[in-house]
Amino acid sequence: MNLTITLATTRRILSQLRHDHRTVALMLAVPTVLMVLLRFMFNSELVFNRVAPAVLGIFPFVIMFLLTSIATLRERTTGTLERLMTMPMGKLDLLFGYALAFGVMALAQVAIVATITLTWLGLDISGSVGLWLLVAVLDALLGMALGLFVSAFARTEFQAVQFMPAVVLPQLLLCGLFIARNQMNQVLEAVSNVLPMSYAIDAMTLVTRSTAVSGELIRDLVIIGGCGVLALILGAATLRRRTA
Repeated sequence: MNLTITLATTRRILSQLRHDHRTVALMLAVPTVLMVLLRFMFNSELVFNRVAPAVLGIFPFVIMFLLTSIATLRERTTGTLERLMTMPMGKLDLLFGYALAFGVMALAQVAIVATITLTWLGLDISGSVGLWLLVAVLDALLGMALGLFVSAFARTEFQAVQFMPAVVLPQLLLCGLFIARNQMNQVLEAVSNVLPMSYAIDAMTLVTRSTAVSGELIRDLVIIGGCGVLALILGAATLRRRTA
């Protein structure tokens, strides 16, 4: 892996995004709009304060997963990836370049939605805002990494979209957002214990209830970050230069 090549890839992706106003709007505006809808749907500060912290980690996760899986696939189907790989560029250079570029977008995304949620929408959390934002950013980066990984198994953009219900929705149902994981059937609880979004929701819950940095919180953060790095490495191992 070459840092110079990785950063050059990052600059290229950011330059492309700068000219793709629709994608930028989707990344930066949609999570905020969804949080506004959530606030007025419940029309109750008590319910919103209980649900919103966890949801803030889910919306960026889903959107980054969808966008990165499609963007990477488009590089392959248009022949861009094949041309790039004829240069002295490794697969990790490409994927980590993507990761850095979309990581910048993830930071901007979380910063915007968190600012509006904490101010205009009146979200009140008991724990550290900084830790809460850190978990939200890690969730977005995890969604990005998984999106890069699954794009290797899709041949069309439609197939890339189809991975969302296969990869994201099971995690959404079993992460503990709707029912506590320890109240699930033993088999479902065991499955939820190996899904990264479960630890994202656990971390969100911990940081919104207490300012303490507990061992459980550190474990959750390590698992979220580790799953993201693992997804990038697996993505590099399975990445194809072009779609057959």
